[in-house]
Amino acid sequence: MKIVIVTDSTSYLPKETLEKLDIHTISLEVTFGNQSFKEVDLIVEEFYQKSKEELPKTSQPSLGEFVKLYEQLSVDYDEVISIHLSSGISGTYAGSMQAAEMVGGVKVYSFDSELACALQGFYAVKAAEMAKDGASAQEILAELHEMKKTLRAYFMVEDLKHLQRGGRLSGAQALVGGMLQIKPILHFQDKVIVPFEKIRTRKKAMNRIVGLLKDASKDDKKLKATVIHANRLEEAKQWQKELQISCPHVEFEISCFGPVIGTHLGEGAMGLGWVEK
Repeated sequence: MKIVIVTDSTSYLPKETLEKLDIHTISLEVTFGNQSFKEVDLIVEEFYQKSKEELPKTSQPSLGEFVKLYEQLSVDYDEVISIHLSSGISGTYAGSMQAAEMVGGVKVYSFDSELACALQGFYAVKAAEMAKDGASAQEILAELHEMKKTLRAYFMVEDLKHLQRGGRLSGAQALVGGMLQIKPILHFQDKVIVPFEKIRTRKKAMNRIVGLLKDASKDDKKLKATVIHANRLEEAKQWQKELQISCPHVEFEISCFGPVIGTHLGEGAMGLGWVEK
């Protein structure tokens, strides 16, 4: 059986990775006023600059786009594993499930990553590598579920108002955080974004996240990790250098909070995620 991997634009995988592993992408949309843009067509730096002037909105791919993509893939492939951002913050996964029932000639397996960004990309890359090595869809899905046991992601935002406005955090939590200048560490729990721990300053929050990584890498566990930033590349590079010294057994890379996720987190957000290799 010939298997192909699909993910959505919020995995923020580099173009060269998508091409090398034959990973197909379906794009979410970002809207400024009356203008809508495919996320994949936006330049991240320009998005953050424009979002200072006008608050954007986001939307999931249409059902028709999913059906069109799966029908196109059915010409060359027998099975599709479609990996998407958490169903707790977007209807993208549900759209994939619906489209899968409408398309003939190809079997579609929809997978809920239960998070987003580079960690979602970890799943897509692993699935694509296994598909290239001849693994079955069942073997790939079993491995993805196994990855969930050790995959963790923690992040902090500069301003809670973006999460509040998008319905990802309650108004009361945003108000208290803003008044006390709290920089809460956030994570995904049961598919939604919730506070993990309340920290007073940005530096202390980042140090606390490093501590969580160190705990996870005890006993020389081999981890793959990613620093994720919202238009803070130089800060991300510096953090990566520090992390490589304090956690030498961890393999690091850098990714970003792109336009869709950046809409809800705001510029300046920083995160760190990892999985056992």
